Amino acid sequence: MADWYRIAPDGRITLTLHIQPGAKKTECARLHGEALKIRLAAPPVDGKANEALLRFVADRLQLPKSAVILKSGQTSRHKVVEVSGAAPEAVAALLAG
Repeated sequence: MADWYRIAPDGRITLTLHIQPGAKKTECARLHGEALKIRLAAPPVDGKANEALLRFVADRLQLPKSAVILKSGQTSRHKVVEVSGAAPEAVAALLAG
């Protein structure tokens, strides 16, 4: 298992992410320490980057947006996101791959 995600006993998956807002396009990048780096095209203004991040993760994992919750890091580049209803293999393959 990668360091950037953890699986809780109830099946929820916690993602540790490093966000780069204002990028040319939204995409997964490489590992950044113990976090997965995600570039977001959205600017870090009025929560737009956070919204874009949750939408991007939900779309990549083919989940409803309500299954992805920002747990911490509302105003930081370092964010913790919780995902419900995704298989760990899907998280590793679709986000990191």
